[in-house]
Amino acid sequence: MTLEQIITLVVLAGVVAVLIADKMRADVVALTGAAILLVTGAVRPSEVQGAFASPAILTLASLFVIAHALELSGLLDKAIEKAVVLCRRTGAAGLWGLISLSGVGSAFLNNTPIVVVAAPVIRDVAKSIGLDPRRFLMPLSYVAVLGGCCTLIGTSTNLLVDDMARSSGQAPFGIFEVTPVGLAMALAGGLYLMLFTGKLVSGGSCPAEPGSADADGASDIERRPVSHVDLTGDSLEDTRVYAAVHPFRPGVAMVSVAVFIGVIAVAALDLVPIAAASFAGAILLILLRVISPDQAYAGLRPEILLLIAGMVVIGIAMEQTGLAAEATGWMVASVNGVGPLAALILLYGVTLLLTELLSNATVAVLLTPVAVALAESLAVSPRPFLVTIMMAASAAFATPFGYQTNVLVYQMGGYRYTDFVRVGLPLNLLTWAVAVIAIHHFFPF
Repeated sequence: MTLEQIITLVVLAGVVAVLIADKMRADVVALTGAAILLVTGAVRPSEVQGAFASPAILTLASLFVIAHALELSGLLDKAIEKAVVLCRRTGAAGLWGLISLSGVGSAFLNNTPIVVVAAPVIRDVAKSIGLDPRRFLMPLSYVAVLGGCCTLIGTSTNLLVDDMARSSGQAPFGIFEVTPVGLAMALAGGLYLMLFTGKLVSGGSCPAEPGSADADGASDIERRPVSHVDLTGDSLEDTRVYAAVHPFRPGVAMVSVAVFIGVIAVAALDLVPIAAASFAGAILLILLRVISPDQAYAGLRPEILLLIAGMVVIGIAMEQTGLAAEATGWMVASVNGVGPLAALILLYGVTLLLTELLSNATVAVLLTPVAVALAESLAVSPRPFLVTIMMAASAAFATPFGYQTNVLVYQMGGYRYTDFVRVGLPLNLLTWAVAVIAIHHFFPF
């Protein structure tokens, strides 16, 4: 191994070890690794600059601004208020309807504010009609995660895999290209959760939490701050940032929704790249004074953007030093003699296992180059292998710390750790099987 390869390997191992130790913020860890690689010459300044200016970063930042404009318009609060009234009339069916709507929203918006707002509503309404909230809170988090798998912009993982695949010479993904696979997983997972969550979750009452339903059926938002850096390295920020109730402003909401739909439509029709469309949409909202520049900056989530940028730098170092090629050669040799379908199943399993331990961004950086090279070694299209990374890097459900929204419902619902294992492990296996079948059907080798 060359000196640059040794340095990159040491940095990568150090970053992974610190993330698992869970003693430091994930974005700081990633940026520290990037700084070491830059100082030691494993990557050049121009390559670091390219990582911070990648289309994935620009797209995410712009979508955060658009989503923040939608929140400030009061549209989300109004929708929740109407949903509460419906839930009180329809009982459990209404709660499952609200969970489904949260999944649909997560396909286009960040799922943390959606779950933070919806979780206490579901808890309070379930209690008021005599149902156990534990039957619904865990499915809310899981459905939000599955909803994020349904579009290219539903999760930062999909955007990052798409960005890295393009740097490897692959064609960019369309905004709805992965929807058939994600939707199949979401439908299968949602049906499983509806039928079996109540039977698999252990008995016991949901602990009392601050917040109760008022006379109009609207629920107070969870006021107790939740701050946690989990095993995946994803930080769940103080949820009070989402607790403020915004007055509904129909004009502002209408313009925000129109701009958001325009961004999706323009990107879906391949008129302009998604990065350009979302950036133009964010700027348009500022020019129309729907959101002020200060509010736009407040809507950015730098901890996520910088985490992704730092991990992209590590990925570039792996590529430039040849370390990725070495790892790929080892994996290709390990699957020598098996067909592409068996290799795809194995890749999903490896990705799923790593995602339970590491951040989604780390897994995407580590395995996207491997997926491309593995497909090329088998003389098949890399497309199904890239979709495999997208799905498996998000759909990890076996621990309460596998995703940041799980942490919120874990604390609010008073679940045991084993509750997540009992419900989440079968869900992992189910979505694994469904994903492989759907990928094989919609993305032939």
